[in-house]
Amino acid sequence: MKLFSIFDLPAYIIQIPKNNDGMQLFYCLSLILLACTDLVCTSPEYAERLLLQPLPQSSLLASFNFRSNASLTSFEKQHFRYFPRSLGQILQHAQTRELHLRFSTGRWDAESSGTRPWGGAKEGGTGVELWAWVEAETEQKAFAKWITLNNALSGLFCASLNFIDSTRTTRPVMTFQPLGDHSNMSSSNLHLLHGTLPREVVCTENLTPFLKLLPCKGKTGIASLLDGHKLFDASWQSMAIDVRPVCPNDGSECIVEMEQTVDMVLDIARSKRPRDNPIPRPVPWEDLVCDDSKQYPFSPACYPRDVSSGQSWRLSEIFGRTIKGTCLASDSTESPSPPVCINVPHERDVYTSEGALEIKHQNGNSRCYIPPTSQPFELVLPQQANVKSEIPLAHPLLSAERSFTGHGQERGGVQALLTNPSTNHPIEFIYLESLPWFMKPYLHTLKASISNSNSQNKSNPLIKDIYYRPGLDRRRGTQLELHISVPPASTVLLTYDFEKAILRYTEYPPDANRGFDVAPAVIRLIDPPMPSTDSDPSYEQQMYLRTTSLLLPLPTPDFSMPYNVIILTSTVMALAFGSIFNLLVRRFVGADEVEGFDVRKLREKIKGRVMMLRDRFVGKGRGSGHQEKKMQ
Repeated sequence: MKLFSIFDLPAYIIQIPKNNDGMQLFYCLSLILLACTDLVCTSPEYAERLLLQPLPQSSLLASFNFRSNASLTSFEKQHFRYFPRSLGQILQHAQTRELHLRFSTGRWDAESSGTRPWGGAKEGGTGVELWAWVEAETEQKAFAKWITLNNALSGLFCASLNFIDSTRTTRPVMTFQPLGDHSNMSSSNLHLLHGTLPREVVCTENLTPFLKLLPCKGKTGIASLLDGHKLFDASWQSMAIDVRPVCPNDGSECIVEMEQTVDMVLDIARSKRPRDNPIPRPVPWEDLVCDDSKQYPFSPACYPRDVSSGQSWRLSEIFGRTIKGTCLASDSTESPSPPVCINVPHERDVYTSEGALEIKHQNGNSRCYIPPTSQPFELVLPQQANVKSEIPLAHPLLSAERSFTGHGQERGGVQALLTNPSTNHPIEFIYLESLPWFMKPYLHTLKASISNSNSQNKSNPLIKDIYYRPGLDRRRGTQLELHISVPPASTVLLTYDFEKAILRYTEYPPDANRGFDVAPAVIRLIDPPMPSTDSDPSYEQQMYLRTTSLLLPLPTPDFSMPYNVIILTSTVMALAFGSIFNLLVRRFVGADEVEGFDVRKLREKIKGRVMMLRDRFVGKGRGSGHQEKKMQ
């Protein structure tokens, strides 16, 4: 269990408002409580934190973190205070000891934005990803509880988690490690199950139940900034829920911790557009920030300065609203860290609402704020010229790219480029592929090679360990786990071939020609060097990386043929049925047997009609010949 103290925030500069004696007294008392000598307190039952990080190319990373705790005794007795009862009862019914749920959309640009937030530990693959440790005696019982868990979470979060069946479920062996303390449980009774839905679309229907799990239901605190229009307009966003048991080292009672995280990358210029008029328009020339180093021949126009250098924004412009007070204001003094933080240099001016307490970090690149408990909190970052506004971002330890190779509808291939940018240290990681059952890989074609042959060391194999679980048609998918080591400043090319299966026509989705989504590959770094945690004291000890999902085209039949067959068959059946029905129902008799039937009258009527038609045609011929004689 992680412990917090005043020393977790080293050498902060405290700025106290000087225009209010009462507020000065309040802040002084708060600081006295925080600065008790050697006073170490456990994490409170509820804490929240917002971290704002300006990124290049006019982007902003906003990380929301909410943590709710409950003692193990109260959890088992269903005495919930801040821990949501709806989720707690589901976990108890399914006997789930640890849960990790992810909703993600978009793509993280590691080249311009650096490392992922939380080291990728709070990030999932595109769509929905779920893995959990379930307590059961056998694998069959564990899978039955897994299905129960998926169905319950599907209804709770308005998602299609009930579609995670045996074909979309895997049992990773090396990729995932439990984050909770399970020392009191037998490891043989804990079963890890993992499932993905790369086709799932994340929308507002998933955000609303996510906010309902919070104690303040998103009405106050930093959660009041979360708006579906802003969140799902981001270029990349991820929602995470982690539930785990945590036991302190001093032997005190264990707790059940639930951590909710929302990360998003917003485009500042796009977010500042008014909602009632979102059409982008050119900036008026008087509002342009000109680049004086470039001369423009026409006045008053000029070359605009790079938008990423010192761009101005405020919370009400980015999120459409301000922070509405503090959630659970009575417990705010127990918070281990200030609820709002921003990573900007100290030379950059930041304005806030009156009554907020500012805490600057000694590294010169971050500051935090304690907003007033009952007043709206606004944060403004003004435009400043000739001021350092960007913080050097940490480079990722590993970059991964995955794509399809080959052509045709029968076979194909997968290649993954795994690059180690470090020039001094090799990097080891676990590579997990969860493939659908209709994508059948050939394990003997698995190859790993280094693109730069000069740096290849034959004494150290690239693939150190392999775990392969073949798929079964319509029963389970293929699971492939690799322990890979990449030398310094090298790129490993991982390739393998696969065969495409032919599906039944009832197994195709409505948009079959679009293709089938293949889940992203999951990468877990083994013993990575931990970056500095000055700006993020809650940094996870495990680092993950996920590739983008793939779109697999399969042999698709012509779905218009069943329609044509149905029409042709219906026509033939209608003709056959009509003819047979007439033969069976109608009664054929002779003409002389019909009552009141006179053959002579019928002959005379037919003869009269024939004579009338003959006279009509003969009369027309005579009329046309008489007219020709008159013309002559």
